[in-house]
Amino acid sequence: MLSKSIEAALNKQIRIEAESSQVYLAMAVWAEVKGLEGISNFMYDQSDEEREHMLKLVKFVNERGGHAHISELNAPNVEFNSFRKMFEKLLAHEIFVSESINELVHISLQEKDYATHNFLQWYVAEQIEEEAVARTILDKINMIGDDKGGLYLFDRDIQQLTVNSAAQDLNTGA
Repeated sequence: MLSKSIEAALNKQIRIEAESSQVYLAMAVWAEVKGLEGISNFMYDQSDEEREHMLKLVKFVNERGGHAHISELNAPNVEFNSFRKMFEKLLAHEIFVSESINELVHISLQEKDYATHNFLQWYVAEQIEEEAVARTILDKINMIGDDKGGLYLFDRDIQQLTVNSAAQDLNTGA
C-alpha cells in the first residue's frame, strides 16, 4: 500500500514523464519540418519511450493500491534555433528528470517504502543512460560544427547511435 506522500510524488513523476513525451514529440516535429528525418525519427522514438515510462508508473501506482492521476500538461516549446540548441535542451531536460527521480528515491527511503525504492532503481539506471546518450549526441554535434556534410551524416546515423553506459552494466550484471 502506498502512502499518500509517495502516491503524490509518483503522480508528479507521471506528469513529468507525460510532459517529457510531449517535449520530444515537439522536437520530432520541428526536426521533421526542417528535413532532418533521422533526428526526427530518433525524437519520435524518444517520445514513445517517455510515454512507456509514464505508463509503467501508472501501472505501479494502481497495482500498489493508489490511484494514478492523468493531469493537464504544460505545452512544450515548439521552436528551436538550431538542432544543437534542441539537443542542449534535451540534455537539460534529462538532467531535470534525473533530479526528480532522485527525489522520489529519497522520499521512498525516508518512508521505508522498499518496494517503491526497488521499482525506482530501473528509472535511476535509465536516467544514467539517457543523460549519457544526450551527452554523446552533443559531443558529436560539437565535432560537426557548422559542416553541412557532417550534419547530413549525423542525421543519417543518429538512429544507430549506441552508448555503452555504466547503467547498462548494472542492468545486465556485467
